[in-house]
Amino acid sequence: MSRYNLVTVLGPTACGKTSLAVALAGELHTGIISADSRQVYRTMDIGTGKDLCEYTYRGKQIPYYLIDIVDAGYKYNVFEYQRDFLNVYASFCESGKLPILCGGTGLYLESLLRGYRLVEVPENKDLRNRLADRTLSELTSLLQTYKKLHNTTDIDTCKRAIRAIEIEEYYRTHEVDSREFPAIRSLTIGLDVSRELRRERISHRLRERLEQGMVDEVRGLLASGINPEDLIYYGLEYKYLTMYVVGQLEYAEMVRQLEIAIHQFAKRQMTYFRGMERRGIPIYWIDAELSMEDKVAAVLQQLKKENEL
Repeated sequence: MSRYNLVTVLGPTACGKTSLAVALAGELHTGIISADSRQVYRTMDIGTGKDLCEYTYRGKQIPYYLIDIVDAGYKYNVFEYQRDFLNVYASFCESGKLPILCGGTGLYLESLLRGYRLVEVPENKDLRNRLADRTLSELTSLLQTYKKLHNTTDIDTCKRAIRAIEIEEYYRTHEVDSREFPAIRSLTIGLDVSRELRRERISHRLRERLEQGMVDEVRGLLASGINPEDLIYYGLEYKYLTMYVVGQLEYAEMVRQLEIAIHQFAKRQMTYFRGMERRGIPIYWIDAELSMEDKVAAVLQQLKKENEL
């Protein structure tokens, strides 16, 4: 029996993670657990790149989990993610199947692969008031002063940065009881894509999603009663498209700024993944430009090696 009880597929945005995870799940007759901090939200489909039509392999539907589990407007967090993941993971263990964890949210991934003991952190109104007038740059610099560096990959709004500081401050000043955490042994696969190809794919995908109706999706979310500030909180597509819809940005400027922001986000993702390696998580990198057949074969070969040890 393999020593692995999880296969993780990670990489920067637009590298082809979902397609590989689906193919692996099909070959291994299993399902996919998402590790994406935005795909948890219902009705936020185009902007988060759910691409649920991709979850089929050779005509068979691949089960997926932790997508569409909370309402848009809610502020889901890593504590809740870890709790929800462990519930799903337990069901895989009971069935004897090897789950595929797939996503690009570094903190979500690392909290599982390193077995962080997390607790629910309450709101600290005094701290929020003290930080209310700080710029995003100032907040990011402050966040980097904490010993246990919080994931700054998704920190592209002041609200998200303040929440991250709030979490770090709580852990710094409170004795946190550890709780039992299962021994997760993951074969962690990283999709390595060149900077040039990554940029090309990001730009193409952005224009594709705009053509698919991403602006109308944001208009619909706002029309449903979600506060613009709550959508801006989610960052990236929802930040810039909301600013366009409410009249804070012209369309061309919105597209320009959003494209730059996504490129920067992908760069931060790669920086975070390299940091995960330095912090003790082995990542087996595969060239994203290989054929799907070759990528799947490389992963299955790694699993086979462990069976032979």
